[in-house]
Amino acid sequence: MPGDDARSAERGWVFGKIKEQGEWRSKCLNMIASENFASPWVEKAYISDFMHRYAEGTPFNRYYEGTRVIDELEDKANKLFARVLGSKKSDTRPISGAIANMATMRAFTEPGDTIVSLPVPAGAHSSHGRGGVAGLLGLQPKKLAFKNREFTIDVEESSRIIRECKPKLAIVGASLILFPLDISGLKEACEEVGAKLIYDSAHVFGLIFAGRFQSPFKEGADLLTTSTHKTFPGPQGGLIAGSVNEEDWAKVERGVFPRILSNHHLHRIPALLVAAYEMQEFGVAYADQIIKNARAFAQALHERGFKVCAEERGFTECHQVVVDVSEIGGGDWAAKALDRANIIMNKNLLPWDELNLERLTNPSGIRMGVQEMTRFGMKEREMVEVAEFYKRVLMDKEAPEKVKGDVENFRSQFQKIHFTWDLRDLEGIE
Repeated sequence: MPGDDARSAERGWVFGKIKEQGEWRSKCLNMIASENFASPWVEKAYISDFMHRYAEGTPFNRYYEGTRVIDELEDKANKLFARVLGSKKSDTRPISGAIANMATMRAFTEPGDTIVSLPVPAGAHSSHGRGGVAGLLGLQPKKLAFKNREFTIDVEESSRIIRECKPKLAIVGASLILFPLDISGLKEACEEVGAKLIYDSAHVFGLIFAGRFQSPFKEGADLLTTSTHKTFPGPQGGLIAGSVNEEDWAKVERGVFPRILSNHHLHRIPALLVAAYEMQEFGVAYADQIIKNARAFAQALHERGFKVCAEERGFTECHQVVVDVSEIGGGDWAAKALDRANIIMNKNLLPWDELNLERLTNPSGIRMGVQEMTRFGMKEREMVEVAEFYKRVLMDKEAPEKVKGDVENFRSQFQKIHFTWDLRDLEGIE
C-alpha cells in the first residue's frame, strides 16, 4: 500500500535522525556544563515497564494500585540521597531541576511574596527570576549582592538586603558557578526574618554528592534543589532534599503532588538509584578528576592568551571554566564558530554584563564544563590539547571546518565510559 510505504519512510527518517545524533555527538568535544553521559548500567535501568506506569502520591501512600515495586525503589532512593546529603528527607519525584524549584517555591510562598536570588548575569537560573518560575508563581524577586570579579556572594550587603526586604525565600546557587557559595554567611539574616534558605545545587550536585565541593546542610541550608544529570551522571530529572520540620516537609511533598506533578516518570527512579550506587563507588575519583581537568583546562587557555575569569582565585573549583571573549568577537560568535569545529559549549552572560537584548544575544562570555569528557577518560594532558583547539578557532581564526577533522580524530580515542563497573558484567542482566 502507498500509505504503508510513506509511513515506513517517515519511521525510517526518525530512527535515522536518532542514529545521526549519536554518531555526530560521539565525534564532538561535548562541553555543555549542564550535560553529562549516563553509563550503560544507568541506561539499562532506564528502559523498563515503569515507563508505562503511574504512581501518584508518595511511597506506600499512593492513589493508584500496582505500585508495590516502585514504592520500594523510590523509598530506597529517597533515603539514600537524604543519608548522603546529610538531610532529614529527600524527594526524587521532580522531573527536572526547574520543577524542583517550582515545588519548593510554591510550598512556602503565595503570589505577591518577595524572594531573593542572585542576579541573572551572576548565574541565577531562569527559574529564580521574574521571567521564569518565580514570575509564573506571582513572586517578587529581589537581587542579592554579588562580587562580580570574585564570582562570590557579597555576604554583608546581601544580609542587609535580606533584613530590609524580608523575603520568604533566599535562593543561592547558580548556572554560572566557579566556587562554593557562602551559605553560612546568610543564615543569620534568614533566621532573623523567617526566610527559608534554599541551595540550588543543580550544576555541582555530583561534586556535593561525592563530598568534593561544599556541604549545604552543614553550612545552614534548609532545602536543596537539583537536577540529576550534570556533574551527577544520572537520568534527566530533579530532586529536593530538606532539613526542615515535618510540617514544612509536608508542604514540599504537596508542592510536588498534587500542585505541580501527577505522574513523575517512574522509569527515572531505578536509573537514578543505579547512578547513585555508581557515584558511591566511583564518585570521589570522578569528582577529583573533574576538578583537576577544569583547572588544567583553565590554565592552558590562560597560557594561550584567553581572558579566563577568576584568575586570582585559581580559575575554578568545580567543572566549569568561564572565559570573557568580548574583545575577540563575543560569546555568540565564539559558540557558533566552535560548533562548526565539533566543539559544543555555550555563550553566557558574565556578572558584569548588562541585562539587555543586545547582551542576551551576544554576551561577553562562554561557559565550558569538563564533566562529560572526563567521563570518557580525558585527563589533564588532554585538557591542554583541547585548549589548543579553542585557540586555533578563536584566537588564530583558523577555519573551523579544518579544525573539525582534528577534533574528530582526537575524540575517536575517547569512546569508553569510565568511572563505572565492568561492562562485561552487564551482559548477564536481563
